[in-house]
Amino acid sequence: MSIIRNVAIAAAIALAPTVAQAEASPAERRMAAYVSTDAPHGEALLERLVNQNSGTLNLDGVRAVADIVRPELEALGFAVQWIDMAEAGRAGHIIATHVGAGANGGRGKRVLLIGHLDTVFEPTSPFQSYRRDGNRAIGPGVGDDKGGVVVIIQALRAMQAAGTLRDADIMVVLTGDEERTGAPLEISRRDLIAAGEWADVALEYENLATTGDGETRAEYGTIARRSSGSWEIRTTGITGHSSGIFNQTQGYGAIYELARILDQFRRELPEANLTYNVGVMAGGTPATIDAAGETVSATGKTNIIASQAIARGDIRTLTPEQDARIRDRMTGIVAQHLSQTGATISFNESYPPMAPTEGNRALLARLNAVNRDLGLPAMAEYDPARRGAADSSFVAALADTMGGLGAVGELGHAEGEWIELDSLPRQALRSAALITRLSRERR
Repeated sequence: MSIIRNVAIAAAIALAPTVAQAEASPAERRMAAYVSTDAPHGEALLERLVNQNSGTLNLDGVRAVADIVRPELEALGFAVQWIDMAEAGRAGHIIATHVGAGANGGRGKRVLLIGHLDTVFEPTSPFQSYRRDGNRAIGPGVGDDKGGVVVIIQALRAMQAAGTLRDADIMVVLTGDEERTGAPLEISRRDLIAAGEWADVALEYENLATTGDGETRAEYGTIARRSSGSWEIRTTGITGHSSGIFNQTQGYGAIYELARILDQFRRELPEANLTYNVGVMAGGTPATIDAAGETVSATGKTNIIASQAIARGDIRTLTPEQDARIRDRMTGIVAQHLSQTGATISFNESYPPMAPTEGNRALLARLNAVNRDLGLPAMAEYDPARRGAADSSFVAALADTMGGLGAVGELGHAEGEWIELDSLPRQALRSAALITRLSRERR
């Protein structure tokens, strides 16, 4: 008997008695039965997706993954578009739309499902293929986010089998550059933001947040994510012989000015849910940084005062208000120059914050009602400081949003990334029931 079949049987045994003893509706009971028997389809799809490299910069590979996903969505009645992103230097995105046909079509809540086609593993990575080890599936992007894509498709298939997809207004957005967003953001996230404007609710499918293991495992809902942006500081000083440093004519030099700024950041900025890492720096006469902002070089001697210094780092905040306030404070610190020095700071936003709103909390409460009725564990709010940024942040100001609805796994972005195969039907069931309930709520 195949490993896939064994996992499907294990999933059926785990889900069926639980749901039978709970308060699930007849449609949700049909979903529970379906996701278990449909597990082999999901796992075969996962293997195909993982074995196709789709590192963000492998544009052909991202398009190939889209070609695998497209027929899955079309078979469910979705109108599927490929949005080319050549103008942003990336492959493109899938936008798939399902218009409700029955009594609630056009009147129930509009639900946006978010995932991504790309991974961090480019063709040069030695980590390229899918394999199974018991209940674990191991491979590049197996959780982030190809397992999440499978959960989306399996949830929609369960809804179709239960007869609840027909009336639902759903849009699926699978971006092709979540791991390295194309530029400018106004173009690369234009279609996702438009989808957020259409939606009442957004659900994002990166890995489920968990702590512990086995019987002690706890599962969490992601109702907030911190932003991800970067900053760059450039300082200047009057170069000359080191014997003149600190005097009124030559002042402190560029390196001391940079050190002063970074130390004030360390001492004066700390607060909850804020981090501001320094990733790379250099100082000398001169000091330079490449166009990508990743490689620095400097020349200098111990007896020469440095004329230039550069540092780059990131900044992560929880709310737009915190983000604006911290940037203002950083700018104010940079402006307090040491004698005969100058400094500037610039910011670049990559992902906005996904703040923990009451609407997001209400969405988690709806999911926990599903969990209760299906006999699944309740989920508390996950600490946003422990999660990275994701595409859900771009729509969080437009629709009630919840993230982390994908598979259970670990080692994302690292060789050996894995997920638990039996988490796929469980997560698909949760989503199928939640999306069905949302789609029946009046707008």
